[in-house]
Amino acid sequence: MLVRHAVVLAGGSGTRLWPASRQTRPKQLLSIARAGEPLIAGAIAIGRAIAHDRVLVVTAKAQVEATQLSSPNVEIVAEPIGRNTAAAIGLAAAILAVRDPDAVLAVLPADQHVRDRAHMAEVLDVCLAAVERDDSIALVGIPPTRPETGFGYLEMGAGPSDGLRQVLRFVEKPDAQHAQAYLASGRYLWNAGIFCLSAKRALTELDAYLPHVGRAVRAIAADPSVAAYEYAALPSISFDHAVMEKTDRVVAAPAAVGWNDVGSWTAIPDVRGTDKTGNATIGEVVVIDGSGNVVVSDDATLITTIGVSDLVIVKSGDAILIVPRDQAQRVREVVEALAARGLTRHL
Repeated sequence: MLVRHAVVLAGGSGTRLWPASRQTRPKQLLSIARAGEPLIAGAIAIGRAIAHDRVLVVTAKAQVEATQLSSPNVEIVAEPIGRNTAAAIGLAAAILAVRDPDAVLAVLPADQHVRDRAHMAEVLDVCLAAVERDDSIALVGIPPTRPETGFGYLEMGAGPSDGLRQVLRFVEKPDAQHAQAYLASGRYLWNAGIFCLSAKRALTELDAYLPHVGRAVRAIAADPSVAAYEYAALPSISFDHAVMEKTDRVVAAPAAVGWNDVGSWTAIPDVRGTDKTGNATIGEVVVIDGSGNVVVSDDATLITTIGVSDLVIVKSGDAILIVPRDQAQRVREVVEALAARGLTRHL
């Protein structure tokens, strides 16, 4: 009998959400989409909706303690070092395959926001059924709502617009002209990195396209003490690039679920809403004569602004960020500059 499991990938850093996101408190542990609830809790809730208590969280060794505090009562597997999603998914698949050779996995990123979790669970049920029936790799795609240049896309084959269809190709982040064409065509979905497959299929595909990763994760599942040694030799590559762009087993189902990747501070208005003048605020904030601001204070510090608009202002811990809203994607440059200057206490 096939048994469903949820695998939550929680090893990211979220550098574009600095200074709130740090090495020991990364993006997925922040309560920025819903008050009092870290992003990872949403992924775990969806996982439990389709797999009950069979939820496995894969995270970085340095983040285990913080992840345990924010996500009690879930099993956590620690990666010795980050090696992207091919290694993380392979490790989860190998561990679960030892326990349950017929394990079927729903893979969920920990750092996204899904407004309609019940509908997401329904779409995942459709995807899991396809895995169980056809041994497919079934993705959840997001119907695009704008010509977004910051996401990857899935080009879909013919079929019902509301059902599973073959994925013809994966498209990297496009320029504005191509993004507009993708939106107008109706044949493309955003790639949210949410998908389902069997543990056997994950390992078989790794054996075919990235055999040293397949061998290494099996060795770790058999003897966890070799994890540090085996991981050090693995490439940092995504499961998309390593497997999905090469295999012919990929299908996708659309999910209009209020999805947001919370990729930068400019996502806050979408996930938290705004006041009547378009300001999005979290914490103790007073905005006077300004609009379009994103202002965040994650402690008791009061932030006040007068006569400024379209800024991102964030106070978190020992750091303050101020950046024009249309340049919020550049926050990672600050992280790189701090690292280059040896100011690691702020990272």
